[in-house]
Amino acid sequence: MPLPLPEYDDLDATGLAALARRGDVSAAELADAALARAEARDLGAFAHLDPAAAVRRRAEAAPPGPFQGVPFAVKDLVHPVAGMPMREGSDALRHHVPTTDATLVQRYRAAGLVLLGKTTTPEFGLMGVTEPEAYGPTRNPWAPDRTPGGSSGGAAAAVAARVLPAADASDGGGSIRIPSGYSGLFGLKPSRGRVPDGPTVGEVWHGANASLPVTRTVRDAAAFLDAVAGPSPGDPVALPRPARPFADAVGEDPGRLRVGFSVRSPLGTDVDPACVEAVEDAAALLAELGHDVEEAAPEVDGRALARSYFMMYFGQVAASVRRAEAIAPGARRRVEPVTRLLAEVGERVSAAEYAASLDGWNVYARAVGRFHERYDLYLTPTTAVLAPHVGAQAPTATERLLAGAAARARAGRLLLKSGFVEQLVIERLADTPFTQLANLAGLPAMSVPLTQTAPLPGAPRGLPVGVQFVGRPASEAGLLRLAAQLEAARPWADRRPALVG
Repeated sequence: MPLPLPEYDDLDATGLAALARRGDVSAAELADAALARAEARDLGAFAHLDPAAAVRRRAEAAPPGPFQGVPFAVKDLVHPVAGMPMREGSDALRHHVPTTDATLVQRYRAAGLVLLGKTTTPEFGLMGVTEPEAYGPTRNPWAPDRTPGGSSGGAAAAVAARVLPAADASDGGGSIRIPSGYSGLFGLKPSRGRVPDGPTVGEVWHGANASLPVTRTVRDAAAFLDAVAGPSPGDPVALPRPARPFADAVGEDPGRLRVGFSVRSPLGTDVDPACVEAVEDAAALLAELGHDVEEAAPEVDGRALARSYFMMYFGQVAASVRRAEAIAPGARRRVEPVTRLLAEVGERVSAAEYAASLDGWNVYARAVGRFHERYDLYLTPTTAVLAPHVGAQAPTATERLLAGAAARARAGRLLLKSGFVEQLVIERLADTPFTQLANLAGLPAMSVPLTQTAPLPGAPRGLPVGVQFVGRPASEAGLLRLAAQLEAARPWADRRPALVG
């Protein structure tokens, strides 16, 4: 059966909003088009969808705004939506329903977006794939036997499958850029303090986390940044709104940029040749466009950075489990075994160790600052691998048993000192070693979908390959200028997976 509004698949959020403003289509018709595609292209992208009647009523009442009437969904993590379940990928929070909106959700509503529901995430957003044990895996539209990444995997799958033109995402260690890279989308992680996380929290993960929707086009990302950026009361770090809209940067000349690039994993682990080729291709394209490009990287100890990241990560997992326990007593027993183990490790980290790991963030930020004295941008692969197969990162039966036993025995301190847990997490990080630097340094960074592989088994149109650019603090406008130039030179928005047609 044909899906309603065939033109829906072709238009980004800005284009759909223009249709609605002209009266060519109603917000309710757009909502029906999105819901029909959510059913027809089921990839496990949604943790919750409101009933169609409720979505239509919301569409009819959408206020004027830059995205009036555009269907949208919020990631099931970080930002509560009043009246919608907030499970965070965990069985422990299966029945949790917040009663108030996050500040960012309020800004989405004020922009005229019509909220359909919540998109999927791994438990507490802790993985670079979206395969929560309680709810099943989310699949990549380009190859359903592969992951769209995480933790914003549901958002990326929904947008890549053209169920939604854009979807809320957040990034504490790569969770906007990783799924964008795997799914052929444009993903911009803003600077620390650019987009608020209030009112119930100040900074998520000490400011390592930043939020902005994943999109298919650069102009949509710029328009979303204009709609949601800016301080809110009580923000511990807040960047002021710029004098000019971010949308004005799209199409402006980025000037002659100095770009340093590297294809070497900061962990010393392998990088897939396709990811290397994507960066080399991007470097050649940049040179053709008149930019100065050479091989260079910040002087950062990648393994030290990974240790700092995971010391924070362990503590935050422990805090997440405690918070879940406060919401739903008994939650600790219902979280996944590896989550329970990581929480146990986090409970055994001393305050001195945690504080020392946070001090390391300044070391990395200053190293990148010295790099940016010479180079405007740092170019790397977004990920070190193509989108992995579903289940490739799932813990083995032995790991699950060990994790459960260690958590019950409260052996977190022993495991931490033995190096077992550090080795486990670095093995998991080997697929995505390039993204955490921007998080700890608070820098804006983007994944750009410049290339695709040749067709692979299960992926008749090839797999997307993203490249990452890291900019100076508060340089989102400059990133958008370059992204728009790259988009014009190598258009990607019309590429679509076979699932879409």
